[in-house]
Amino acid sequence: MITTDTHATREMALDHGLSATEWEKIKEILGRKPNVTELGVFSAMWNEHCSYKSSRIHLKKFPTQGPHVLQGPGENAGVVDLGEGLAVAFKMESHNHPSFIEPYQGAATGVGGILRDIFTMGARPIAVLDSLRFGAPEHPRTPYLVGGVVGGIAGYGNCVGVPTVGGETKFHPCYNGNILVNVMCAGIMRSDAIFRGTASGIGNPVIYVGAPTGRDGIHGASMASAGFDDSALEKRPTVQVGDPFREKLLLEACLELMKCGAVVGIQDMGAAGLTSSSVEMAGRAGTGLLLRLDSVPCREEAMTPYEMMLSESQERMLLVAEKGRESEVREIFQRWDLPMSVVGEVTGDGRLRATFGGDEVAELPISSLTDDAPTYDRPRETERGLPLDDPLDKLPKPEDLGATLLKMLAHPNHGDKKPIWRQYDYKVRTNTVTLPGGDAAIIRLKGTHKALALTTDGNARYGMLDPYKGGILAVAEAARNICCVGARPLAITNCLNFGNPERPAVMAQFSSSIDGMAQACRSLGLPVVSGNVSFYNETHQVDIYPTPIIGMVGLLDDIQKRVGHGFASQGDVIALIHPKDEAPLPHACAHEYVWMETGREGGDAPSISLDAEKAVQAACRRGIEMDFVRSAHDLSEGGLGIALAESALSSLKSGLGAEVWLPEQEGRLDGLLYGEAASRILVSVSPQSVNALQEAVQSCGAELTRIGRVQEDAFVVKTPDNVPLIDLAMPDIVAAWSDALSEVL
Repeated sequence: MITTDTHATREMALDHGLSATEWEKIKEILGRKPNVTELGVFSAMWNEHCSYKSSRIHLKKFPTQGPHVLQGPGENAGVVDLGEGLAVAFKMESHNHPSFIEPYQGAATGVGGILRDIFTMGARPIAVLDSLRFGAPEHPRTPYLVGGVVGGIAGYGNCVGVPTVGGETKFHPCYNGNILVNVMCAGIMRSDAIFRGTASGIGNPVIYVGAPTGRDGIHGASMASAGFDDSALEKRPTVQVGDPFREKLLLEACLELMKCGAVVGIQDMGAAGLTSSSVEMAGRAGTGLLLRLDSVPCREEAMTPYEMMLSESQERMLLVAEKGRESEVREIFQRWDLPMSVVGEVTGDGRLRATFGGDEVAELPISSLTDDAPTYDRPRETERGLPLDDPLDKLPKPEDLGATLLKMLAHPNHGDKKPIWRQYDYKVRTNTVTLPGGDAAIIRLKGTHKALALTTDGNARYGMLDPYKGGILAVAEAARNICCVGARPLAITNCLNFGNPERPAVMAQFSSSIDGMAQACRSLGLPVVSGNVSFYNETHQVDIYPTPIIGMVGLLDDIQKRVGHGFASQGDVIALIHPKDEAPLPHACAHEYVWMETGREGGDAPSISLDAEKAVQAACRRGIEMDFVRSAHDLSEGGLGIALAESALSSLKSGLGAEVWLPEQEGRLDGLLYGEAASRILVSVSPQSVNALQEAVQSCGAELTRIGRVQEDAFVVKTPDNVPLIDLAMPDIVAAWSDALSEVL
């Protein structure tokens, strides 16, 4: 057995995921070899998951400041001002690797971790959204993974009492070996009461509260910083086990404690547990810490300092309180039946010192673990991941476009997601205004006329076709989703899911995606206030498609000025808001349609003008604000055909369908119907308001083109000269759509 004072070796360092160069750098910093506990601390803080060593230089490209930003990146969550003394804290995190290994606990503890990130800032969590990516529906492991992940998200969120109000779920073979589980949380707080994870005040006590430390999750952060092979499922011991009922107690106790004024700094013990929380708190404050590990509550016998420092047991917090107020802190936690222990104190020497059994078991400079952690500008080499030729050109023109639409609606990518979200308690706390499944969730802010709009969005295929344009399109579509409910986009968080950063092609994808997202954020006035990078999403050296996921928050100044994407009334005019001087439906980029028909991918990502995008978004918001627009839905995967069907399907209580004429344009009719042109929003409007909406849209620099009307029961799409292309009864559309997830759930 390796004891605490055993000197580490180069071989041990390599086993901990450190490189030979990093091992030499550690020895140079310390002027000696580290012991095993110190090696564990370095390996945790220098791995990709904690240090962002391959991504930091690229993340600096993001705009992070704005008129509403109260807290940008670098803390547990970003915070944005909402006015009237309110603010929203929000962040998105990934739990990809743990969820592939053990889907229920992996997803559940992902929810638990993001909840703690939010209430650590002093905010009460009010909403959770997810963004899920699974392999092919027919893959033998997909049903097991879908069931476990959805069950884990539901089980944890429902028990804590935070509603899961929206999100997205997609299926693609590139995720057969690496699923993605990205979770976003938003919380409401006073704008003048932000708490941060800092260890300030020399002599102040360092306090541990929450669940006792066990051996679950040791090396969890390291596991998230490596790819998979055939031994992936043997890593189950590195997956944490959650207890949502204890999380609820911890949430309420911490929020109560913050009101009493005794808290100096607070942080949850997430990835790398006690190590990362203590080091990051001291690093932000420029202080040091003394940790007395004998005082750490443990639930297993004979735990070593190495295990205590690296355990990722859930539902634990580390906080710094004002000296002399320990009894107040203890009283509050006792009232919530939570054990606490003073495990150390803040020092002024800038070092992390840990003692155990009367011996000093670690003594490391804090800066070497934070600011001086390795930073790599890894080689980048662009490779074309998919053919450049557009596969639509090789697709025979179908005889029955109605059959193709039913086929697409019957696929899990486009089918009814109710079997997923009905497992979530999406109405708990009574703030949820709209059902999941819309362009954005709407959450009322009680005591005001305002509401939050929240969305998650991303398109991996665009990222694979053109990472730069894919980054732009991801931000633009998320903002369009917010505008489609009538809200004004405020800021974003993100989860950047990529393959192995040590491969130049992956780093080229990552860098270009960041460039595109940053450009879109600057053009649309959207600061990035928080986020997460997940690398090494690979199995057997096969990387996932680059998958940047955008989480966005918007504000509705008047909750009454909102719309959904379902058609509202028979006889309403159906129209497209689109860029001025552009055809309503450019014949291009029918990617989802071609893939559903042939399994082939290629060509180019949709083109986009950010100036035109701003105009289209402004026009949509103006139309909703003036009560002209009665429904709005953006065109994305599957183009006009899928958008029309989704708007009709969301009108089921009224039994509404549509009669639509394709605009008179050049190009294949199936390309017009399923083309994925950016900056297009499908709206419905009363006949009496069409002209007024036209003027409002044009005043914003966009254009409105009428394409049809809302009608009962039938779903009809015609050519410009009135020849039917699709003529379906709504019950047939409902039948295909509602059964889409039966094979995977």
